[in-house]
Amino acid sequence: MQQKQLEKIKNGKGFVAALDQSGGSTPKALAAYGISEDVYSNEDEMFDLVHEMRTRIITSPAFNSDKILGAILFEQTMDREIEGMYTGDYLAEKKGIVPFLKVDKGLAEESNGVQLMKPINDLEETLKRANERHIFGTKMRSVIKEANPEGIKAVVDQQFEIGKQIIAAGLVPIIEPEVDINSTEKEKCEELLKGETLRHLNNLGENEDVMLKLTIPTVTNTYKELIDHPKVIRVVALSGGYSTNVANEKLKLNDGLIASFSRALSQDLNAKQSDEEFDAALAEAVGSIYEASV
Repeated sequence: MQQKQLEKIKNGKGFVAALDQSGGSTPKALAAYGISEDVYSNEDEMFDLVHEMRTRIITSPAFNSDKILGAILFEQTMDREIEGMYTGDYLAEKKGIVPFLKVDKGLAEESNGVQLMKPINDLEETLKRANERHIFGTKMRSVIKEANPEGIKAVVDQQFEIGKQIIAAGLVPIIEPEVDINSTEKEKCEELLKGETLRHLNNLGENEDVMLKLTIPTVTNTYKELIDHPKVIRVVALSGGYSTNVANEKLKLNDGLIASFSRALSQDLNAKQSDEEFDAALAEAVGSIYEASV
């Protein structure tokens, strides 16, 4: 299974869907979907509602392996079921879509123009569970806001250090050092990030391969060298707050870069839509993101 999934992620045509909004971003995700905060009275009810939303997306005929290679899940989603199967198994077996898991615990306070990840104290336990749930890979996000060499080095060092633990557990890490699209030094950040990332890639051992998830660069094809690197399975792009149309247009310009959008995927979906309307809106988003990725 793993080898087949690796082949799909490495060479398949399509994109990776991000369905991993976590605790902090869940109210926003639900509000965008037309469910306001007065509909639920506690966190459990909120997570039940967001699982219903994700289930509706994943079970939709528009969500299929013709255009979607993989899907990134939130930890709670991994532990929940869709039609009597764990979400990862449902994705892999019923949909032919490769399951990933978001493992970070959110961002630390800003320092040196960046936000590192908070410590992931239960990483080993989470990776063990991910393996039991047949998850293929993981994702973890840090954020770069200023072209501070020390800060950017710290972000990339932390990402690869944890990435190696994930590889040791038999999973494929998606390294995600996001550059804030509103940074006034975005282009400079991207140059520094590329340099640090290459340094780490060149030092990876045999069988230590990673994926990268990066903000669409200001200068087209900035990341071509990373995309072509023998240690990189695939480079995916985050939408970073750009609207679907803008993100798609920018993505199209970059050779070999494919999408891993979350907001752009679900921005036109609404709880009040009939199944026909919902499936049509999702199909349109999936189609446009696919086109931009291939």
